[in-house]
Amino acid sequence: MSSLNMTPAEPKHLLTAAQMAKFVTDGFLLLDAFIPQHLNELVYKEQIQHSQGHMFWKESKHIRSVFELPEVQGIIQSLVGLEPVYDHSFQHIVPANYPIAQDWHGDSIIDVRPHAFDIQLFYFSHDAPPEMGPTLILPGSHLRKINTFSLARYKNITGQRQLAGKAGSLAILHHGIWHCAQPNYTDKTRYVFKLRLRPGQEQRGLFNLEGYRDPEVSRIIQQGYQRWQGNEDRLDHMQRAKLWRYVTGDDTVDVSFEGALTRMGI
Repeated sequence: MSSLNMTPAEPKHLLTAAQMAKFVTDGFLLLDAFIPQHLNELVYKEQIQHSQGHMFWKESKHIRSVFELPEVQGIIQSLVGLEPVYDHSFQHIVPANYPIAQDWHGDSIIDVRPHAFDIQLFYFSHDAPPEMGPTLILPGSHLRKINTFSLARYKNITGQRQLAGKAGSLAILHHGIWHCAQPNYTDKTRYVFKLRLRPGQEQRGLFNLEGYRDPEVSRIIQQGYQRWQGNEDRLDHMQRAKLWRYVTGDDTVDVSFEGALTRMGI
């Protein structure tokens, strides 16, 4: 059962084909200063009064209002449908002048689904500049399944980026993306609220499909190589192409390397 009061989104609030192609390619979308400031201030006041943990979602008077904004609901509907299943939530707190980083990891990746995915929404109610240590992610890593901390021996990876932004920034992550929190070198406590949702339906054709076969949309996926992928980059390309077929609901669209899906009769 959905833990949000979901209503069908207007087309203008759904993800565009280009935005969905970016999500399929990079495994995330980052919307800077997306949530209205008055809501940020209300949530922030509550965050500084609550401890770290799972209870903030239930005890906060304002956090659900963030995720029930029409613009946010359109994003959620585009990715996991109108009946998303609440998986878990957590308020993460990193104290001021905290010098320790998390190890690289993936969250709860015990998953036998070939294409379906959960989403994790990271919300910053306050400014989160790089020196405050907002989450570090590796774009394009979401389609390489790992076992939690199996890559913890790595420190820096070519192409990594932080989810830094202004107050009200919202990051939408594919559940498989590799990530790790960073040290907080400022004199202010850092708060980030995470909400994980599972799909309540098949994730096919949920976004605004207008133009999904346009060449400029296809190029986002076809040119979405990351330097860190190395010799396996074409294999990652194939995974993107398969995921694109799934989310579009069109099993004939082919953005694979050299049209391999079509050539192989897949």
